[in-house]
Amino acid sequence: MQRRMRRWAMTAFGTLPQLGEADVPAPAAGEVLLRIHACGLNFADLLMVEGRYQATPALPFIPGLELSGEVVALGPGVTGPAPGTRVACYAGHGGLAEYGCFPADQLVPLPDDMTHEVAAGFLIAYGTSHLALTHKAQLAARETLLVTGAAGGVGLTAVEIGKHLGARVIATARGAEKLAIAQAAGAEIVIDSECHDLKEQLRGLGGVDVTYDTVGGDVFRAALSATRPDGRILCIGFAGGEVPQVPANHLLVKNVTVIGFWLGGYVTFAPHLIRQSLSDLFAWHGAGALRPHVCAVLPMENLHEGLEMLRSRKATGKVVIQTRA
Repeated sequence: MQRRMRRWAMTAFGTLPQLGEADVPAPAAGEVLLRIHACGLNFADLLMVEGRYQATPALPFIPGLELSGEVVALGPGVTGPAPGTRVACYAGHGGLAEYGCFPADQLVPLPDDMTHEVAAGFLIAYGTSHLALTHKAQLAARETLLVTGAAGGVGLTAVEIGKHLGARVIATARGAEKLAIAQAAGAEIVIDSECHDLKEQLRGLGGVDVTYDTVGGDVFRAALSATRPDGRILCIGFAGGEVPQVPANHLLVKNVTVIGFWLGGYVTFAPHLIRQSLSDLFAWHGAGALRPHVCAVLPMENLHEGLEMLRSRKATGKVVIQTRA
């Protein structure tokens, strides 16, 4: 095995990661060394570069929240998975390198029919939408689900999962191309997020039972106004830049529940829910119920291009970086 590897590193917040070389690490107790094949990019990577993500590690660090690869070596006390096993990992950081060491209990063996490029962008997007919609919002068949930012990495998976759960899905996104992608994923109704009467359009459609909001700001406020009594609003992210302030009196009068959701928290306090969720999702994928949308697979040298695709909102679905050694 080679002794040196390429890796991206963050050395100062507010600057872009730098590509360089480092020694291939050795796994410590409880860890596994992986040869990383691909790393999925997330909006959280942009926040982490700026030092604004809630789980940003101390400098210096290798970015890249989620990855796929194969097991190379086991650390002391680790009995598996065996070398050669294909796995994915929601690591929090460390994915943008040719090799990395990760806790053995965070590795997820991959189905034979899933490529590394799909797996690298599967865990966070699908895991977030599945747990949020089933465990937190308890979305039921025939309810109306609104997905904002519906052509993005997590939004598109919420459309798919909502459709699979039997909901009537309304999707908002910017522009005809993104709306078409959301519709192909299962949205029954699509609305351009640039419209100036989103609240009235949603009310005209009969209102909303559950909102999966990745945008915040005015979109959140429109969704709140159109929420039916006893409805639920999932706060997934604030890609629009504005964190909305919730008028509690509106929640009281309409019996509306606003629910915060961050998948990373479940790694610590309820990992069994993540494992069960991923088991369900892999089964759905194997049955053909999920069709992951990867809009770009870029070589390792093109990380900055991938981050800019997220920053400019040009990406649909997932952007994946190939890190294969």
